[in-house]
Amino acid sequence: MARKDSDNQKKSMSAMFRGKAIFKPLNTGRIDEHVACVREWVANIFFYTKNGTTVMIDAGYNYARLAEKMQWLNIDPKTIRHILITHQDTDHVGALERDSELLFKDATVYIGEIENRYLTGEARRRVIHGLYKLPMVKTDNKKVLLRDGEVFEIDGIKIECILVPGHTWGHMVYLIDDRYLFTGDTIWFGADGGYSFIGTLAEDNKLSVRSLEKLEANIRARNRSIAVITGHTGWTDDLDFVFAHRTEICKPFLKRYTDPDAPYDGYEEEDDTESNARTVPLLKKTDRKNA
Repeated sequence: MARKDSDNQKKSMSAMFRGKAIFKPLNTGRIDEHVACVREWVANIFFYTKNGTTVMIDAGYNYARLAEKMQWLNIDPKTIRHILITHQDTDHVGALERDSELLFKDATVYIGEIENRYLTGEARRRVIHGLYKLPMVKTDNKKVLLRDGEVFEIDGIKIECILVPGHTWGHMVYLIDDRYLFTGDTIWFGADGGYSFIGTLAEDNKLSVRSLEKLEANIRARNRSIAVITGHTGWTDDLDFVFAHRTEICKPFLKRYTDPDAPYDGYEEEDDTESNARTVPLLKKTDRKNA
């Protein structure tokens, strides 16, 4: 997505969702010693660090303040050599766009082989029940194509790929070191638990629900604590909360799916500050709910 397209999307989406109490991203900061995130308007991108290597998860919008906010976390864009992409939507791959600042031009991009078809033009991303085609993202980064169930390592960091089609045809989630599940746009956390992601943005909502059912079975079978980290609505390790409404689809203009904890306008970022990024830990969604 070109910079002008990102800016236009910010204006239109802000007008559409202002006051709806629906978008509730984490502010820039750290979840723990391994996971940090940057807020870009209503979206989060994440960084996983271990053994001196930092892996980036998703690449956000074509966003002018990314390098600045990474500096708040003491992460140098030049050190990023590996980027995992959950899906190719414009708020998840924008920093790889040809007309971006090219902060990560030397990084290798890991993306599902099905999802890559959007980037090659073999498929075209559609939203609002197929009525609207999103702008195509064009990137020159080296790519590694991934398959469902594939497990690989980057400098001792274990990464497991789990295919969850529905929001997009090749959406992938990543379980890192058996402890952190980065879900992109698979799960939407409302005030009372997780739902299948926003219905108007899915390629196939019924498929999304089936994928979420399989994901729940996969994660619960591991019988261990796993942090579930979403692209727009925070994180928690309470799996009962995560999958509380997995058969239901988030409908953002109905009050039952809103969250009083959400900002009035998620596209305003005055509360995302360097001071807080450096000093305030990012609470679990379930902790914030009970705070």
